[in-house]
Amino acid sequence: MDNRENVSTRVLVINGSYRDDGVTDQAVASVTEALADAGAAVDVVCLRDYPIEFCLNCRECTQAPGAQPGRCVLDDGMHALIDRIERAQALVLASPTNFGSVTAVFKRFMERLVPYAYWPWGRPYPQFRKRHALAKKALLISSSAAPGWLGRWLYGSPRQLGMTAKTIGARPVGLLFTGAIALSPDARLSARARRRARRLALRLID
Repeated sequence: MDNRENVSTRVLVINGSYRDDGVTDQAVASVTEALADAGAAVDVVCLRDYPIEFCLNCRECTQAPGAQPGRCVLDDGMHALIDRIERAQALVLASPTNFGSVTAVFKRFMERLVPYAYWPWGRPYPQFRKRHALAKKALLISSSAAPGWLGRWLYGSPRQLGMTAKTIGARPVGLLFTGAIALSPDARLSARARRRARRLALRLID
């Protein structure tokens, strides 16, 4: 989805859900519709369909200093995705909760963000390239089978989404967390959650 009329903000949406039209997809759709209605340019990446491989943990991308991401040795879609992240002015990061965590496809994406670290050999820990430049805004979206209040407290997915945002230079400005989504095979996002999604979306372009 990409609305380029009256563009004020470029927003990149990275969706780590496995299911077409599941609750996470519905939440993402509500957010993207609100952003497009407000005149933002919205670029959506569904990680379930996106061609990236697993990190090799070789750390080649972490050796050169500077604020710009390093260059990964793998020749796949991550190069283009990092370019899209860098061009975006705001982000939406979405993943349902599986086994207390973000999905495996979102975790794979997280691990490929190593280029955002400067970690030369001989140094015991990395230095994040964007640690002083959280200029972008990020909206986080997650869900769980547990009730919403319990899932937000118990599971690691909101924290992992927040860590992802900060790694790429974005400051989280809201979390949409939907609970009790496993009661039906065709769960629908409630009208209340849709309204909240639209309200939170506008925080990205204020």
